[in-house]
Amino acid sequence: MSKSVAIVTGASQGIGSSTALRLARDFGAVVLVARSRDKLEQTAAAVREAGAEALVIDLDLSERSSAKQVVEQTLAAFGRIDALLNIAGAVPQIDLFEMTDEQWDAGMALKLHGARRLTVEAWPALKASKGSVVLISGNSAVFPKAPYAAVGTINAAIIALAKAFSDRGIADGVQVNSVLPGAVMTGRRRSYLEHWAPLHHMTVEEATEKFPREAGITRYGEPEDIAGLMAFLVSPPARWMTGATIRMDGGEVKSI
Repeated sequence: MSKSVAIVTGASQGIGSSTALRLARDFGAVVLVARSRDKLEQTAAAVREAGAEALVIDLDLSERSSAKQVVEQTLAAFGRIDALLNIAGAVPQIDLFEMTDEQWDAGMALKLHGARRLTVEAWPALKASKGSVVLISGNSAVFPKAPYAAVGTINAAIIALAKAFSDRGIADGVQVNSVLPGAVMTGRRRSYLEHWAPLHHMTVEEATEKFPREAGITRYGEPEDIAGLMAFLVSPPARWMTGATIRMDGGEVKSI
């Protein structure tokens, strides 16, 4: 029997790396996609240690040709695609009135268009395997603010894109959902806190405690929290869940 195969983008660090490692328990092979080969190789070593095969593909998904390369290399190596988890795409948090067109376009090119192109390219293989797709959005989609204008706009578009793919997926047998993480303690967030804390005359530890308390959440999330949800969404017990937008944020969003 062929190995089940999952593609994880943004797999070099944070939520993407944790998701790839979590999927190594359930899939025979995990394809790791990101720009940093050195970091991808570290994730690949952990995936192999967990018992799955790993294929490293280091490229920039904002480039138009990248999606086709990922699918071609995956099918050449394993012959199938069972799950696609679109996690790549850090968008800079720059004020609405200060952001340049180039910065805006760069965020769109990677997180939105990169996920769209890769899902389209992988669709025939996913249709053949009756596979699953997850697109990662974020809480800023539901409360966009001026300092996070691009992030909120792109995340809202990701939700709409996932809904559109899920509508097609009903006919084609492909399951599609989106996930909205809240405040997750990734390396990027740690760097932000290290920069923000001294500006506000705090230690990093004080700043780390301040945000969850003021946001009214239980704690910062960990990448492993989101990875567990991603793994569930591409597992057989979640098969009837499609077209859903699942929020995992420690209670940050208070609206219904």
